[in-house]
Amino acid sequence: MSGNSLKNVLAAAVITGVTEARARIFGHVLNPTGQRSPHKLLRKKLIGEKVSQWYQQDIKIDDPHLMARKEQERLSKLQMLKRRGKGPPKKGQGKRAAKRNK
Repeated sequence: MSGNSLKNVLAAAVITGVTEARARIFGHVLNPTGQRSPHKLLRKKLIGEKVSQWYQQDIKIDDPHLMARKEQERLSKLQMLKRRGKGPPKKGQGKRAAKRNK
């Protein structure tokens, strides 16, 4: 019986030694108790820099000519709508004012 228990102790020692060596070689974190650890989260790469590289700079802020062109397009579209009678109503003549007068 003592031979069997000695064999179990040696087997357990060999297994722990192998797991420790494997953790050292491959850079794993040894967690024999199985408690929760933040290591998995801390091991990941930070993604903030990659996300900020994905979006290009805001061209509207840098180029005043682009903003002027967009404003000109807006005004010309508004003028075209007014000619067809589809423009915004004058102040005080909208839907609410029409309901109030009925």
